[in-house]
Amino acid sequence: MSRSLKKGPYVDPKLMKKISKAENKQEIKTWARASTIVPEMVGFTIGVHNGKIHIPVLINENMVGHKLGEFSPTRKFVKHGGKIQRDLEKGKK
Repeated sequence: MSRSLKKGPYVDPKLMKKISKAENKQEIKTWARASTIVPEMVGFTIGVHNGKIHIPVLINENMVGHKLGEFSPTRKFVKHGGKIQRDLEKGKK
């Protein structure tokens, strides 16, 4: 469900302050995954925290309107299978 048009998009005030102060396009670290990407962020690299590390995300025009958390996955898919799957991958049967 999206936020009401009357309120406007949610952008973390600390994040906007960091972006306005940033002179060169260095990585800006943030934990604000719920922040909406606005046009002022285009061209910046933002390190979005996924719970463990900061994943660098280069913001472009197509990302405007999305949330920062969409580009920083929190779960890592390992594999299904086990011993049988491992043997199939190696070429054994």
